[in-house]
Amino acid sequence: MKEFKTIPITLVTGYLGSGKTTLLNHILSNTKGYKVAVIVNDIGEVNIDADLIEKGGVVNKKEESLVALQNGCICCTLRKDLIEQLHDIIKQRKFDHIIIEASGICEPIPIAQTINFLTESFKQKGMPIYCKLDAIISVVDTLRMVQEFGCGDELIKKDIEEDDIENLVIQQIEFCDILIMNKVSEVSKDELKRVKRIIKNLQPKAKLIEADYSNVDLKDVLDTNLFDMENVLTSAGWFQEIDKDINESHDNFDDDDDEDDDEHEHEHEHDHHDHEHEHEHEHGHHEHHHHHDHEGGETEEYGIGTFVYFRRRPFDRLKFEDWASKDYGKEIIRTKGLVYFSNDKNMSYIYEQAGRQKVLNENGPWYATLPKYQIEQLLLNDEKFRHDWDETYGDRMIKLVFIGQHINRAKITEELDKI
Repeated sequence: MKEFKTIPITLVTGYLGSGKTTLLNHILSNTKGYKVAVIVNDIGEVNIDADLIEKGGVVNKKEESLVALQNGCICCTLRKDLIEQLHDIIKQRKFDHIIIEASGICEPIPIAQTINFLTESFKQKGMPIYCKLDAIISVVDTLRMVQEFGCGDELIKKDIEEDDIENLVIQQIEFCDILIMNKVSEVSKDELKRVKRIIKNLQPKAKLIEADYSNVDLKDVLDTNLFDMENVLTSAGWFQEIDKDINESHDNFDDDDDEDDDEHEHEHEHDHHDHEHEHEHEHGHHEHHHHHDHEGGETEEYGIGTFVYFRRRPFDRLKFEDWASKDYGKEIIRTKGLVYFSNDKNMSYIYEQAGRQKVLNENGPWYATLPKYQIEQLLLNDEKFRHDWDETYGDRMIKLVFIGQHINRAKITEELDKI
């Protein structure tokens, strides 16, 4: 019988496009026999992050080491499911570590509370501690901080509202044990210094790691034993200042002074509500396309929504590049998905956009380019392949997941239909 061992859990958070999936791929590619289970939560109908991890070949689907949660945000709508997923992974008794990648618009505190609740329930029932939270990693896109958040200055302005994107980014930075400043070589030394100053102002106690392509030493992010709920809750810069003010007021207090005592109450709360999700599907075929709206949890709170643009017909590459060059601001925060072009119908591409950063990379030939007998075998044996197959286009498709704040879906759809 395999010796019992507590499975450490690493929670990876960070804003959309910061490099969380790249970090996952890096960890999974360098574990050297260290078995890691991954729970990926990505907003939208299609879990593109999970698909990309699978395409990279680092996760074997048959081994069930990838658990894709697609029905909303872990911290709100999937709290029960998260515990069930952890239970399913733990009972397999074949993994050394569990990594949870939170949605880019997910607040980390409720996820940590869920895992901590599970660990504490083991203790209270006198059971073995089957799992524990090892560390919370926040991945920060340094380039995006420079381009969209004024080198971080936008995060410390006084007029930030509860539902502003800046508030979400702040919470992801404040509540962590490890901060990975990603894409550092893409900014100047002065810009890096400015961003780092703001980040350390928001979170002075976290372990700070500078990186490119989320390339970090595994010993710095796995099995760190850094997480402590009380420490991480009180490590944010705002709490340190409050604590300092309280201590100073106690030091200066005079028992003989007849002045009234000042009462200081400091509260930092955030209510989370489960939201019902309404799904509307239109099944596209040939020249048709369908869109899927998905909102709830943090999605609803920050005015962030998603939809999937799908069609079979290829894009005109020049028209697509012209469209992609436009700046939609926070209306389109993140885009990910598969595209192909009329001048090269055999090659699939992955298009990714995070703010002003846009990348188009070859993803390999479509299965439709295979010999007929191989296609017939795939159609016979692979249910997902059959589902994606079209008599006219094969597996060729355009499938783009858009994530943004107050998206004008009709306008974007109309623009893409003309490409």
